[in-house]
Amino acid sequence: MATKFLSPKLLNTFPSFTRFLNSASTTSLAAVASLNFDEKPEPAAVEKQPTSLKQESITNATLDLDDHQRLFGSIPTLNLLRSSANLGLAANERFVDFGMWIMNSRLMETSLVRDAILKTVKHTFFQHFCAGETTEEAADCVRRIHDKGFRGMLVYAVEHTSDNAGCDRNLEGFLGSVELAKSLPASSVSFVIAKITAICPIGLLKRVSDLLRWQYKDPSFYLPWKLNTLPIFSDSSALYHTLEKPAQLSPKEESDLQLAHQRLLELCQKCVQDNVALTIDAEDTSIQPAIDYFTYSSAIMYNQDGNPIVFGTIQAYLKDAKERLFVTTKTAQSLGIPMGFKLVRGAYMSSESKLASLLGYDSPIHNSIQETHACYNDCASFMLERIADGYGAVVLATHNVESGQLAASKACDLGIQKGNQKLEFAQLYGMSEALSFGLRNAGFQVSKYLPYGPVDMVMPYLLRRAEENRGLLSTSRLDSVLMGKELKRRLKKLQLAKSEMASPSSMKIEIGKH
Repeated sequence: MATKFLSPKLLNTFPSFTRFLNSASTTSLAAVASLNFDEKPEPAAVEKQPTSLKQESITNATLDLDDHQRLFGSIPTLNLLRSSANLGLAANERFVDFGMWIMNSRLMETSLVRDAILKTVKHTFFQHFCAGETTEEAADCVRRIHDKGFRGMLVYAVEHTSDNAGCDRNLEGFLGSVELAKSLPASSVSFVIAKITAICPIGLLKRVSDLLRWQYKDPSFYLPWKLNTLPIFSDSSALYHTLEKPAQLSPKEESDLQLAHQRLLELCQKCVQDNVALTIDAEDTSIQPAIDYFTYSSAIMYNQDGNPIVFGTIQAYLKDAKERLFVTTKTAQSLGIPMGFKLVRGAYMSSESKLASLLGYDSPIHNSIQETHACYNDCASFMLERIADGYGAVVLATHNVESGQLAASKACDLGIQKGNQKLEFAQLYGMSEALSFGLRNAGFQVSKYLPYGPVDMVMPYLLRRAEENRGLLSTSRLDSVLMGKELKRRLKKLQLAKSEMASPSSMKIEIGKH
């Protein structure tokens, strides 16, 4: 029998959930208040910090994001030039639009053109945002970033699959990621990332999501295949995807669902065996209920003894994110199941809003970027408080400087040690390097999200990043500015050295030596 959902009334019994992240003073945050690194800034004025926030909280956790030499001094000049160029191109929306048009055009059907385009992509965006084509290249990338003080989140970068044969192939790729993590130096890999869309046919995920939504509307609606799970919805969840009672799964669909669940269990067992944590990525709201069902039913089986192996993902740009995180975590805690979450802002801004509008409903996404930031910070605060109480774990995946600063400060205020294995910060590989280095320099654990696989297989990942994260790519300006300053510093140093070598006094010294 499925675990019953907690009543939202229970929210009132946990006042700590309503506490915001402890904030810095207005002055100390002024320099970063306009740097919204996960979404494109909107013209609306930035909301004032709530009065309940502590104004003196940022102390030893303050991130130094001004010292470009300390942040980027270890990066070779050639790599710095390449990174700066790639970020500049990625931030140019016209260039991104043109690139996407080419990748989706019939030009890709011509082998010579396709080969030329893929070769160009490989040596530009792929090289910048991905860890390589093979497991060997991904392993080399993990070692390189580990030498810089980062850990890797290994992502076998496959997207949606529509048949069982493709699901089986993708499972082998995910199992290979676990094997790769096991072979690398201890602690160099923090997580293996998996997509349920890669091991369960996408059409089946939509069917399961419809059935789960209808059962939430009508608890008497029986689902014979349903396993024990944690809360998937809250009273604020959008249910407009399922307006009519769906038909039960056919025998073939139930068989396919069982196969998909077996694939995930095999992956979970491998992760437990090799002591590698697994994070399940989030997708759009049309299929997210099924993904949460897979994630939470597996977590009940494998998250034991205070050690979360299976992590879910919460997208804070959704209006119901905070309430869902709360009821799911509290239910898991009451059952003695340690639950870990990766917190992100979200990557389906345009598609979610278009679908809701098409169906005549309000968007499930917060109405302003400030509301999204506030939701993310509240969710982070809630999970940090759970960790301080000895429960759960969190990956704070963010490119937003202020959120990183506030979470670092909150962790210090709560007495969470900087080496605590239950707290991890994370950014995409090739993105927000300043924030990553700043958090690392402050003593926190930082991971980089490392997608890998053949260029043609990873192209859907890169295209989706370009389409759904336009705001994220355009907000790479802090990295670009700091990289530019570091390059100018090196150029001045080189010019000074040449000037000193060419000066008469240095020539006399050289002559004297001979």
